[in-house]
Amino acid sequence: MKTPIHIPDAWQRISDLFVALGDAHRQRILLSFESGERLSISQIVAASNLSRTAITHHLKVLEQGGALRSEKVGKEVLFSIDKVYMQTSLQNVLNYIQQEI
Repeated sequence: MKTPIHIPDAWQRISDLFVALGDAHRQRILLSFESGERLSISQIVAASNLSRTAITHHLKVLEQGGALRSEKVGKEVLFSIDKVYMQTSLQNVLNYIQQEI
């Protein structure tokens, strides 16, 4: 068994992404987006049975994990899926598994 000295750079934020993806409510939020779509908090709340406070919390976790990004447009904040970040992160994990395990 080799003892890991440090987390590889490519894995520095991966745990936050896995935390973000590890909750069924957050998974449902991500699945509510159409390809390339940007949604406001109000739109996400309207499509959910969760409170605005709960949605806001889940959006924050998804954004911190890298699954979502936000952009302020006028008075609204629009969220979109960060497909490139998620693909890159998950590919890094798959590459590690293929090479090391």
